[in-house]
Amino acid sequence: MGKISGVVVEVTKLTDRISSLTIAATDGVPLPSWQPGAHVEFDVTDGARAYSLVSFDPVPKLPTSYQIAVQREDKGQGGSVAMHSLTVGDAISFGPPKNDFPVNSDAPAVFVAGGIGVTPLISMAAAVRAAGQEFAFHYSGRSAGAMAYPATLFEQWGDAFHLHCDDSETALDLNALVASVGDAHLYVCGPRGLLDAVRGKAEVANIPTERVHFELFEAASVQVDDAAFEVQINDGSVFTIPPGKSIIDVLEENDVDVMYDCQRGDCGICQCDVLEGTPDHRDVVLSQAERDAGDVIQICVSRAKSARLVLDI
Repeated sequence: MGKISGVVVEVTKLTDRISSLTIAATDGVPLPSWQPGAHVEFDVTDGARAYSLVSFDPVPKLPTSYQIAVQREDKGQGGSVAMHSLTVGDAISFGPPKNDFPVNSDAPAVFVAGGIGVTPLISMAAAVRAAGQEFAFHYSGRSAGAMAYPATLFEQWGDAFHLHCDDSETALDLNALVASVGDAHLYVCGPRGLLDAVRGKAEVANIPTERVHFELFEAASVQVDDAAFEVQINDGSVFTIPPGKSIIDVLEENDVDVMYDCQRGDCGICQCDVLEGTPDHRDVVLSQAERDAGDVIQICVSRAKSARLVLDI
């Protein structure tokens, strides 16, 4: 499916930095259906930006609109600022929904949201609840006034909803949270620090990896000590990966076809085998054991500790 022509039909300011936008098709026809956890890529001035779809009720089969919540990042790449400039009646184009973060609605769940990472988890929790499964929803942020939907979520889910604020005694206790998971699936979405912390504690608690699910809500950033390295692929071609560009960026510039989606290091689609060299893992997909083994890499975000990587591409 190609691009969809849309129009903004509602804008609601949730906090000083977060706004909810409701977008419908320009021609008024139903939009493509979607599954809980899905996102949509919207076209802004400097490229496409992905935002998770929000639904507090089970997703309709023929949605007439999409709801998203966008946190403005004034020091970001400009996408969120552009989205915040939209007003009712403005046109915007977007692609069909994609889902790298599906939920198993037939099993109990524990949801952990950090900041604006709450957005995909809302529809996922609604699906689990509609299926009659038990769930707990933990929402962590700096303060309640800076967080999206806390009152609505409490109204929807009552005692299943737990608000954790860094500026109060309700700050998130990860040890207690992980200990409460039991046989449930664990879904985590938010900044890298939260994901890394939860993943580490889940590994220590021996929660099976197939019951731990992540989505990262931040783009990969350049680190000050990043250096250029080489990548060799199966036909013997060698490419230099400079700081500020990913392996995928350079391969695509040289007409090498690779599979990928999220470009944040959390979907696993771009994973490649490492034949030689030492990866510098920056994803949130691999377990610590897989990182230590060093025989696979997520080429959308990870780099190299060695001068060259030989990849099975």
